[in-house]
Amino acid sequence: MKILQIVTLSGLGGAQTVVANLSNSLIRLGHDVAVIAGEGDGKLFDILVPEIERIKLNSLVRRLSPLNEIKTLYLLRKLYRRFKPDIIHLHSSKAALLGRIALPRSKIVYTVHGFDSIRLAYRKYLPLERLLQHQCAAIVGVSKYDEISLKEEEINNNVSTVYNGIYPPSLLTGDPFSHINGYNGNVLCIARLSPQKNHKLFIEVARLLPQYAFIWIGNQYTPDFEYPENVYFMGNIPNAGAYIRFADLFMLPSNYEGLPMVIIEALSQGIPVVASDVGGISELLDGKNGYAVSNDSNMMAGKITEILSKSATERNIMSRCAIQTYKSRFTVEQMADGYLQIYSTIFGKNFSPKTKTHSSA
Repeated sequence: MKILQIVTLSGLGGAQTVVANLSNSLIRLGHDVAVIAGEGDGKLFDILVPEIERIKLNSLVRRLSPLNEIKTLYLLRKLYRRFKPDIIHLHSSKAALLGRIALPRSKIVYTVHGFDSIRLAYRKYLPLERLLQHQCAAIVGVSKYDEISLKEEEINNNVSTVYNGIYPPSLLTGDPFSHINGYNGNVLCIARLSPQKNHKLFIEVARLLPQYAFIWIGNQYTPDFEYPENVYFMGNIPNAGAYIRFADLFMLPSNYEGLPMVIIEALSQGIPVVASDVGGISELLDGKNGYAVSNDSNMMAGKITEILSKSATERNIMSRCAIQTYKSRFTVEQMADGYLQIYSTIFGKNFSPKTKTHSSA
């Protein structure tokens, strides 16, 4: 199949990691793939294999811009005529909005990377989502929570779930936290500083547990707020997932999520997790590999203490359960297989003996 992947931003993030992992996997399976991405530093393109065609669409931007929207619609149609894809896979709401207007609906798969970002944070766009749901062949949530939420909001046109899949992060040769001494353990969070990621809760929990170091990776700027001595902000670090295996516990406070890649990365390395019970997080954590809890500092602190106070044997059991969770549902191969099933169904429906020249998956 010829598959066109389109995502709004070209910088690295959860949706972009899915696009890269999926595209690279599809190439290895013998499909023809091109990736279109919009504003950003283009680091998404750096992690694609050389066989994938890369197209930077500078007019595709997150903010509302009528002139850029018109230009993007024109360019998407032009690129469609050139590439002639069998499948068009749209990622994130802005790319999905424009793609569903510009391109043939019978070939479109739309992955919603965390429906709460629309349902809760940008609810004014829900009528558009409802209106455009029939301008695609399939809608995919990255968690059962998203699938259920979509249907509750009357978006039910061929909606299903495909879990995100990752490759375990590459390994570091030395402990990046060796300079942080004098604590009974360390708790790591990887996230940008934004209202969604709830760094205030992270700090509240750190105040309750001064015996542990709390390390935050991903802050885009030097924090301009107060925080206790046991909190360390390390900035925006490339390959941050490789730092997880040096943590004793991974923590993700958040106000809303889809299916966080960083939690899957932690599980793949056998690191237990305590995270906010939002989005699809409870589908990742089952009490054997970590806990999804309400956004209450005392409750989070209690679960962190419970895990870090376990014996070495008990923590090894948690570690094995974490790795097993990853291997059972959240590998790239499983994700690619899920999408290929959807692609193949669409490809079969669009089959025309006079025009079909590509073999199906």
